[in-house]
Amino acid sequence: MSQATRKNIYTGIGLAVLATFIWSWNFIIARGIYNEISPVSLAFLRWLTATIIIFPFAYQSFKKEWPAVRKSWLYLIIAATTGVAMFNTFVYIGAQYTTAINLALIGTTSSPILSVIFARIFLKEGISRAKVIGITTCIAGILFLLSKGNFQNLLHLKFTRGDTWVLLAGLAFAVYNTMVKKKPVSISPVNFLFIVFTLGTVLLFPFYLKEAAHTAPVSYTANNLLIILYLGLGASVICFWIWNIAIRNLGAGRAALFGNLIPVFSTLEAVLALGEKITWVHAVSFTLVLVGLLIANIQKRS
Repeated sequence: MSQATRKNIYTGIGLAVLATFIWSWNFIIARGIYNEISPVSLAFLRWLTATIIIFPFAYQSFKKEWPAVRKSWLYLIIAATTGVAMFNTFVYIGAQYTTAINLALIGTTSSPILSVIFARIFLKEGISRAKVIGITTCIAGILFLLSKGNFQNLLHLKFTRGDTWVLLAGLAFAVYNTMVKKKPVSISPVNFLFIVFTLGTVLLFPFYLKEAAHTAPVSYTANNLLIILYLGLGASVICFWIWNIAIRNLGAGRAALFGNLIPVFSTLEAVLALGEKITWVHAVSFTLVLVGLLIANIQKRS
């Protein structure tokens, strides 16, 4: 393995970890604010904010690359539908019916597995023995956390309506991960994000109007505005930008594995933000996920 390749891999790993840390707060916010902002409204306002923020940086690229954009319109619509319009909206809908831990666990356990499968089928990415062992170890860590240290508890788990929505969100994001790896080279990263953010916002608009007609209006308090800004800037513009770089450097399947860090981060954040106690179960779960990620990212030297 060349030094440049190794550097790209390390960069991809660092960016993937950073993205999952920022994203992990999304699940806590979703659960904490669902009584104040309706799910589709939260998703629409998030992506509208992200589109406005990224517009000045992408305007020149958009004009220059318009022929390539027009040529790839179907690809861009699918990417925007799955990664923007569907994924987080489904998470926010699920937050009305299930816990923040379930939001993070189900969404981030299902998405990496499906991403690896899709990457194998559609991108012909190999699934090495190390990757299989890594995936299995990550899942074991997540299930250990979900079962509270006793795998027998898994026999009594029940999927709620919210859990189903989050499972669909994981499926949508797995499709997005696969699509990003096939991004046309003629479309720059910043222009790609601007387009999928814009298309996702447009796709959500009619559903936003429908929801707004039947729910209480959004209360634009200082706290709610800060949350929308955090979601629009941090969890959208910054995270998607660095996540796409991570996918480019690591591959769709391997980058998706880092999603398993989200429920671990979410648990630690719940300790800090909500005063919950960290237990040996959290420590074991975190260790299993970390070991699984290290194993899955083992590369044979040339």
